[in-house]
Amino acid sequence: MKHGELSVERGGRLDKVLSQSLSQSRSQIAKLIEGGFVEVDGVVVEKSSYKIHEGQKITYSFIEAEKKEAAPVDFDMKILYEDEELLVLDKPAGVVVHPAPSVKDATVVDWLVAKGISLSTIAGEERYGIVHRIDKVTSGALLVAKNNDTHSRLSLQLQNKSMGRYYLAIIDYPLKDNLTIERSIGRNPSNRLKMAVVPDGRYAKTDFAKIARCASGTTELVAARLHTGRTHQIRVHLSSIGRHILADELYGYRGAINMKDRIFLHAFRLYFTHPASGKRMEIKAPLPEDMNTYLKKNYERSETDEKWIEKRLDDLFGGDSFADCDRLF
Repeated sequence: MKHGELSVERGGRLDKVLSQSLSQSRSQIAKLIEGGFVEVDGVVVEKSSYKIHEGQKITYSFIEAEKKEAAPVDFDMKILYEDEELLVLDKPAGVVVHPAPSVKDATVVDWLVAKGISLSTIAGEERYGIVHRIDKVTSGALLVAKNNDTHSRLSLQLQNKSMGRYYLAIIDYPLKDNLTIERSIGRNPSNRLKMAVVPDGRYAKTDFAKIARCASGTTELVAARLHTGRTHQIRVHLSSIGRHILADELYGYRGAINMKDRIFLHAFRLYFTHPASGKRMEIKAPLPEDMNTYLKKNYERSETDEKWIEKRLDDLFGGDSFADCDRLF
């Protein structure tokens, strides 16, 4: 058990003041407060929104999390970038990021535990520095923080949209034009495994851009830029306009390509500001072998070159979002 105290220099919500003072997320501070581990002027306060004032004294206690033993890991991941603060992994398709009761195989979290990369929290449980998630069936760049302060700073960038991700997908029918889709996403009322565009869902926004069309004109390589991070967002938004990622049978693909634990969706490029140096970082996860093979077999050679694809991304996404999809479809 560790203890600490601080004098309030500027009033406000209890959770906000503690979050800023301890460099912890508001959710972690809320757990600490709700657990009865915070006092204001000697009185236990269990309400995060409690208003405090300049000059008051806050005392708090917390238990460092015990380290978890790693589950057996039978895979490895390429590290695209690493320093003392963070690392970027190239997550393969078929690997789940976080453990869950329904997940039997080793996860990215298990890999991190095996490597000794995990974060303690003041709320008493162990967590891991994964800043954003990638679906099991998706491959590509995944950002991981190595300490709590870095994790908080990167999470803030994700919230304020100064961090971004570009995905590449191969879809079963070409887009009519570049477009932006803004449609709320929530749980599919008829299938709990799926998400859907629903009136009472959470706001979601995705930009889609045409990169290259296959020689036969049937499939198309497209890029997607996320403005929000809803579950299955790219897949749901494409499905809502009658387009499907190859092999994504869950969201309506009915073609001949059938792959286990894989769809042709890849987190290609990640950009953020390094929390320690302030330097803008852009890190690319090379196209996986299966997507690369499909493109080389079905597309013009020049359109499968990653440098050409990167230039297309720069040209296409240099400005604001595209026209709203309702005006195009």
